[in-house]
Amino acid sequence: MPVIFSVDVEDWFHILDVGAPAIEAWERLPSRVEANFRRLLDLFATAGVKITCFFLGWVAERFPQLVREAAAQGHEVASHGFGHRLVYEQSPGEFFEDVRRARLLLEDILGQPVQGYRGPGFSVTQETPWFFEELVKAGYAYDSSVFPAARGHGGLQSGRYGPYRVQTPSGPLLEFPVTVTEVGGKPRCFFGGGYLRLFPYPLVRLMTRRVLQEGRPAVFYAHPREIDPDHPRLPMNLGRRFKSYVGLRSMEGKIRRVLQDFPVTSFARFLEDFGDSLE
Repeated sequence: MPVIFSVDVEDWFHILDVGAPAIEAWERLPSRVEANFRRLLDLFATAGVKITCFFLGWVAERFPQLVREAAAQGHEVASHGFGHRLVYEQSPGEFFEDVRRARLLLEDILGQPVQGYRGPGFSVTQETPWFFEELVKAGYAYDSSVFPAARGHGGLQSGRYGPYRVQTPSGPLLEFPVTVTEVGGKPRCFFGGGYLRLFPYPLVRLMTRRVLQEGRPAVFYAHPREIDPDHPRLPMNLGRRFKSYVGLRSMEGKIRRVLQDFPVTSFARFLEDFGDSLE
């Protein structure tokens, strides 16, 4: 069973729930996503792996060359929506328009279909029961937005940790939850973002092996800003600052070790290889 590695392609100012600048101000901020994402592409090329890139539509619109470069190097291009708004802060109609706009933009850049979506902040919750159907209506085949544990913004504790099919009135959708494993009777994440930056790598490796031995893929995720410890900081309280910026100097090394220690694939390739076995 492989590791599925993914990158949410967004910039340093796209941190949620901290009073970050509004979308109207983004283009006036100094962008670092281009250099950081290319650095990640070089890292993946050196390791000889192909991963999934969830592009924020706003980034793809301004840096379409990054979308094309990722695809040209054999990586899967998927959608992170357009405006980086939490799912539960949108109406069903607003959400549909945002994710449809992002998919059509990426497909126009690539000239090929886009299958997958990941919501900002894994912010699908019990209060967004329309989420899966709106994704199907917007043209998506799979999602990786469910965080099956308690979380500051989001969290949908379904008790289902491996990939599964969701049936909606508009058709089926495959869900790949963010990977958790139970420690002390509670689901815990070790596999991306602040969790991967915080925990020592030997513990991450141990928990990854546990997940793979359970017969499910381990879904890892990272952001370009996380390998750039010198990127600008947003104003925020001490607790959130710790979560947002802890372990930045160790992140690139941890990613390299994941790529060395485990077989790595994309969501699209996993579906090709294992899709028929999913419930």
